[in-house]
Amino acid sequence: MAIIDQPLREPAASVSVPSPDGADPRIVAWVERLALHATPDEVVWCDGSQPERARLIRDMVDAGTLVALDDAKRPGSYLARSNPEDVARVESRTFICSEKEEDAGPTNNWVPPSAMRETLHGMFRGAMTGRTMYVMPFAMGPIGGPLTRYGVQVTDSPYVVVSMGTMTRMGHAALAEIGPDTEWVRCAHTVGAPLAPGQADVPWPCNPIKYISHFPETREVWSHGSAYGGNAILAKKAFALRIASAIGQDEGWLAAHMLLLKVTNPRGRVFHVAAAFPSACGKTNFAMLQPTIPGWKVETLGDDIAWIAPGPDGRLRAINPEAGFFGVAPGTGWSTNPVAMDTLTHDVVFTNVALTDDGDVWWEGMTDEAPAHLTDWLGQDWTPDADRPAAHPNSRFTVSAAQCPTISDDWDDPAGVPLDAIIFGGRRATNVPLVSQAASWEHGVFMGATLASERTAAAEGTVGELRRDPFAMLPFCGVNMADHWQHWLEVGEKAEAAGGAPAIFQVNWFRKDADGKFLWPGFGENIHALAWMLDRIEGRTGAVTSPFGLVPEDGAIDHAAAGVSDEQWSALFGLDKAALSAEADDAAAFLDSYGAKVPVEVREQLAVMRGAIDSLD
Repeated sequence: MAIIDQPLREPAASVSVPSPDGADPRIVAWVERLALHATPDEVVWCDGSQPERARLIRDMVDAGTLVALDDAKRPGSYLARSNPEDVARVESRTFICSEKEEDAGPTNNWVPPSAMRETLHGMFRGAMTGRTMYVMPFAMGPIGGPLTRYGVQVTDSPYVVVSMGTMTRMGHAALAEIGPDTEWVRCAHTVGAPLAPGQADVPWPCNPIKYISHFPETREVWSHGSAYGGNAILAKKAFALRIASAIGQDEGWLAAHMLLLKVTNPRGRVFHVAAAFPSACGKTNFAMLQPTIPGWKVETLGDDIAWIAPGPDGRLRAINPEAGFFGVAPGTGWSTNPVAMDTLTHDVVFTNVALTDDGDVWWEGMTDEAPAHLTDWLGQDWTPDADRPAAHPNSRFTVSAAQCPTISDDWDDPAGVPLDAIIFGGRRATNVPLVSQAASWEHGVFMGATLASERTAAAEGTVGELRRDPFAMLPFCGVNMADHWQHWLEVGEKAEAAGGAPAIFQVNWFRKDADGKFLWPGFGENIHALAWMLDRIEGRTGAVTSPFGLVPEDGAIDHAAAGVSDEQWSALFGLDKAALSAEADDAAAFLDSYGAKVPVEVREQLAVMRGAIDSLD
């Protein structure tokens, strides 16, 4: 039984559920049932227009949810301050409710669908009382594209509506694409804070009881209690990764937590690159890379998610299914990512950053020096001698991708772009070299499967703790991770049979010396590693073998041009046999946690790595 097939209360007498002309009857019926159950005061179908957005923003300013920034300094931009208990994704309250527990796998929280439906039935009953239910049809990918998929989200949060309008192609155009034969994902969200008659609202309503629940077989997402983006903008991680990984597994394509780049070398050859980094590990900086080597040009296609599928010729092509950036603010600054800063000059919604006295925003890393006085993300006075950050470590900006100065003119091509290279990278202080190339597609899948990174503020847990984050998908995979690896192997095998799969590489910008200082400058200098990778595809530069695959031969990268000494360069590729043996043991234990489902090819690659480590002097 579906969650809302049996509503337990009748709607308020004033509620009507009108629908736009031409709306698919399945959508209309679903919305009507949910309205009967959640009992909103009003149901509004969103058209995705600018007047609609302006009206919602004006209402949120009046309600205290948004603070209007100075229109001369940051035109059309606003600051939201969340409830302090609602600031990040809640992995412990995120569930995959597949029919079989083994299909969720050991790294997902699994609850039987029937049990979760019963729980959510109670949670959603009357949850929207006193509020407006917004209905948002949306497209993931360019309208009408071959890989574009559609969904409908309902929510009682205007903040979510505005965010969805930025992050997706939301509104009437998407609704018109959903016909009788169109599959669409059902996304239901409530802040879980009903209002009694005459009860005053709060600027950021939410509920301490949170559920972000995914039903892969029936293509549904249900979220209760949070208004934070990763838990409430259900088109993003919930649909574009967790549900899409199940859809892709059924249909023969890949949902990947990857940025997309278009790179042109000095000889005029264009490459398209997908790169997977865990959250807050330099992904936005790499997506907006400004190369320091003359003659190289890098353009942005996407900063977070890629859908990868065989094109008509069998070659893998990729699209960015999103329309906006939901980026981490701290660490983004004029000295580190000027492209992002230029993107954020107007029409941005900032969340949980600090407010300057002259009506602008600030966060740690934005400028070299902090202002003398700020209002911090909690709304309290702040000065540089405070013992707390001015902006929350996971504070965010939401902005249209079209505003990015380096956005490629084909970033929203419905056909996608042909993929030449795939990169995996994490935040590692030791062991992992600056750059290496997989010896084969199978080796590349092993690289992705055993990817590890130091934990960041975007996830629950101790910051700095090392965790395996396969394919940067650990919190985002809606299927058994080992099945996901097998799917990657199968997709690559078909691509190779059709003429060639993308080359796979691994990078680590974050290796440190004995004093804890970074060995590699990163940012724009990352072009040196990227150029080596793409030159490898053309056969223009050499490599030598290592336990991590192929690494640059002497002289293949001009590290001095990046400001890196010979000693630092050597340390970036240093091999400690005992540490690498422990690394292999840790990877083996991680793979063992998936049991018999781990593909044979992945275990074989671990054996190859062990052999290479054992042969070290």
